Amino acid sequence: MLLVNTIRDNFETVLEGLQKRNFPHAEAVLHQVLEIDKNRRDTQAQRDGLQAESNSISKEIGMLMRDGKKEQAEKIKTRTTEIKEQIKTLEEAYSTYEEDLKQLLYSIPNVPHYSVPKGKSAEDNEVVLSHGTIPELPDDKLPHWELIKKYDIIDFELGVKITGAGFPVYKGRGARLQRALVNFFLDEAIKAGYTEVQPPILVNEDSGYGTGQLPDKEGQMYEATADKLYLIPTAEVPITNMYRDVILNELEFPIKNVGYTPCFRREAGSWGAHVRGLNRLHQFDKVEIVQIAHPENSYDALEEMSAYIQGLLQKLELPYRVLRLCGGDMGFTSALTYDMEVFSAAQERWLEVSSVSNFESYQANRLKLRYREEDKKTQLAHTLNGSALALPRIVAAILENNQTEEGIKMPKVLIPYLGFDVI
Repeated sequence: MLLVNTIRDNFETVLEGLQKRNFPHAEAVLHQVLEIDKNRRDTQAQRDGLQAESNSISKEIGMLMRDGKKEQAEKIKTRTTEIKEQIKTLEEAYSTYEEDLKQLLYSIPNVPHYSVPKGKSAEDNEVVLSHGTIPELPDDKLPHWELIKKYDIIDFELGVKITGAGFPVYKGRGARLQRALVNFFLDEAIKAGYTEVQPPILVNEDSGYGTGQLPDKEGQMYEATADKLYLIPTAEVPITNMYRDVILNELEFPIKNVGYTPCFRREAGSWGAHVRGLNRLHQFDKVEIVQIAHPENSYDALEEMSAYIQGLLQKLELPYRVLRLCGGDMGFTSALTYDMEVFSAAQERWLEVSSVSNFESYQANRLKLRYREEDKKTQLAHTLNGSALALPRIVAAILENNQTEEGIKMPKVLIPYLGFDVI
């Protein structure tokens, strides 16, 4: 959530950033924020003025009573009654302005970093780098949804029977591949200095608002309506919310956590060949890295996280590229996002497998996540997160890119976790 002071003091910069995002009616919305804030502050000033007057009258009444001037004291008491009613009316107005301002700020996305390119869709994203060689497969190559049937390692029909479309059942070596990837990703993160946590996969409404899933993505999350809880779309939500309403010491930076969770996304409105098989699921496994950083160091942390995720892709021997997302394709809360895509040789297309983002203070303001420098006031921290990695499309690329006449060869780095080298 943007700070009102930021909008007031840097109006043109904020406006330019929101226009880069193609945020509709940006200027009018920002002016509305400032108008509501002015009304709120004016109301507070009136209330404070009346409270000061009330305090002064109370002292005067006390002096009159001590001097035995009871009749005079009773006369001015009527003014205190009037003031109390006026203060009550102003407090109600202030609360209304405060709530209206909060809801309006919730509707405004983060301001992009200056390096974010302009654009409206994924076609306008900027390729930062490419790595690896795209494998050449024979003409009879199979996409992963055919390979999983051939080797009986993932069952989509059984998932439909149990739950519905988008909830596959992993079997045999398919299940072992899932477990191997999760353990490999967790072990690598721990080696890189991340502390493993195992968070809840249901979160409350405050947690959803804290990281920005609410109200922006309410329709995309599965909800346990009786308890007003949400199944997490990513481990970012519970892990980052561990620091909600926390004041850190600056010496604690950087804070680095990693967690594995299943993730749940309704993906409403998604259909077509591009979401076939493992390309888009309602339930999937993911390992997430999260950092809480000092504002001066958060972009160094972002580059470090990007390099770390690229290192995982290199160890899995998957060709990949890194994109800097344009303003029109960025997530609501992000200031700068890199996407990592692997090449799926049978589908002959790039598949997104990770996003790593710096949210600057946008989430921290919602979370009331602050840090204190020595002998100074508290300030908002910066939050970052990245997929390291999401499993479905990684599995799709491993299966497709490594298919041979003898079977599907496993990446060397996974063999100690798997106990086999081919499916």
